[in-house]
Amino acid sequence: MKINRLQPAGMNVRMQQGKPAYSHVVTVTGPGKTIYVAGQLARDAAGNIIGPGDMRAQLEQTFKNLGACLEAAGATWADVVKTNTFVTDYQAFSQCSDLRMRYFGIASPTSTTIEISRLAQPEAMVEIEMIAVVE
Repeated sequence: MKINRLQPAGMNVRMQQGKPAYSHVVTVTGPGKTIYVAGQLARDAAGNIIGPGDMRAQLEQTFKNLGACLEAAGATWADVVKTNTFVTDYQAFSQCSDLRMRYFGIASPTSTTIEISRLAQPEAMVEIEMIAVVE
């Protein structure tokens, strides 16, 4: 199986920490397993939102939850090919790009971020869903 990350000529590539923040296109060729990870909030094991009002704390917990999902499916951050991120405050989210790059900088998945008025749990500020592919 081969994952190829592409930045088509003539398209702007947003850089963070010297790496593309995301890929415009990701192709997967060959036999493999596709993993769909449901949108994860900043919930702890008891279902409580970590860090109400604190985007950085919520992203840390959300990434922890996403990492557990990847591990359970036999995948790593390098296997992530697509993310959809929903935030209630894009400005606060954009100030935490270092956290995102700590995880996704490895993979540079295709990425969509959408600001919305509210998530399923009122205290939640961010929800991220992912698609990963492994052999």
